[in-house]
Amino acid sequence: MMGPAHSLSGAAAWLGAGAAAAALDHAMPWPVLVVGALICSGAALAPDLDHKAATISRAFGPVSKTLCEVVDKLSYAVYKATRKAGDPRRTGGHRTLTHTWLWAVLIGAGASAVAYTGGRWGVLAILFVHMVLAVEGLLWKAARVSSDVLVWLLGATSAWMLAGILDQPGNGANWLFTQPGQEYLWLGLPIVLGALVHDIGDALTVSGCPVLWPIPIGRKRWYPLGPPKAMRFKAGAWVEVKVLMPVFMVAGGIGAAFALNLV
Repeated sequence: MMGPAHSLSGAAAWLGAGAAAAALDHAMPWPVLVVGALICSGAALAPDLDHKAATISRAFGPVSKTLCEVVDKLSYAVYKATRKAGDPRRTGGHRTLTHTWLWAVLIGAGASAVAYTGGRWGVLAILFVHMVLAVEGLLWKAARVSSDVLVWLLGATSAWMLAGILDQPGNGANWLFTQPGQEYLWLGLPIVLGALVHDIGDALTVSGCPVLWPIPIGRKRWYPLGPPKAMRFKAGAWVEVKVLMPVFMVAGGIGAAFALNLV
């Protein structure tokens, strides 16, 4: 799928998770619901860091472009080192390592570790990166006609304000992880969810997605998981824009209503 659909699906997924958390008696304070949805929206773009034309590869200028090249080479090296006889030969790393459940878990755990050890500045860094990505994904038309500096300023301002709101008692800094010193450990959860939602979205497209790596399936370790080929579509096709994106918006609204006990 394309960036806007990925971002919308990420936001909808976290709002749905908020509804599930409320049903399980772990309701999210509204700041956690809002901040988590924005983080998940941004994180749903992150797996495409292995593609030089992706939104995330240009979101942070030379830094993200360089990181994209490194991740692409790393992904390709891992693919070559672990492929089985049934896996096709490739010339690049797109839709390999960063499009797996293992990568999603590692990135989420890494973010929680940064929040745990880095204190306020670690939290601000996580928020800044994902606020910028959320702007790029959800407001992509406006972001593309704006300068990168304006998008970064919006991301930084949003991160600072949201961190201040979360820091207030009862607003969710210690949601789910309630012991002293465990504040903001939950920040890794929307990152894991966003990456997994991205992978599921890509699995619906023609190429499929090797979400289950490194678990082998038949003669392949990089099995392109997806529905029957007749049900798949090309990225950016009308079904993505005219059907899936409206569905994500409606689903997100319903999830938010249940998460906030409005229905």
